[in-house]
Amino acid sequence: MLWPSAYGQGDSSFRAAGGEAGLRRLAEAFYAAMVRRPDAAIILAMHPTDLAESTDKLARFLCGWLGGPPRYREKYGPISIPRAHTHLAIGPAERDAWLACMAEALERQDYAEDFKQYLLHALRVPAERCRTRD
Repeated sequence: MLWPSAYGQGDSSFRAAGGEAGLRRLAEAFYAAMVRRPDAAIILAMHPTDLAESTDKLARFLCGWLGGPPRYREKYGPISIPRAHTHLAIGPAERDAWLACMAEALERQDYAEDFKQYLLHALRVPAERCRTRD
């Protein structure tokens, strides 16, 4: 796939997502999708009942990952995506459910269509790195 060269350069993706406020909305929509989707029940069960901290962690992670300020590190310290998920049984089905929730959340955002596609494609990398089993 070809993306505008600006995405992934500096803070261009962070800005395309609407900055911190836009990423907070994306994280909220992501967890709302996880609660709604039957195919996400297994990954929802891996989270605490109160999703506030999970939402905060995702929004903060995305902020730094997309070239914005390192908000996750500021509050929670450094993160290693694989290490943070070693205690969970994440295989292809769980990875795909996570990506389906993100796809739904992205559809609910007022982002440019090519950015939505770019971001979902880019998020396949950390989603795959979370896998702990085949």
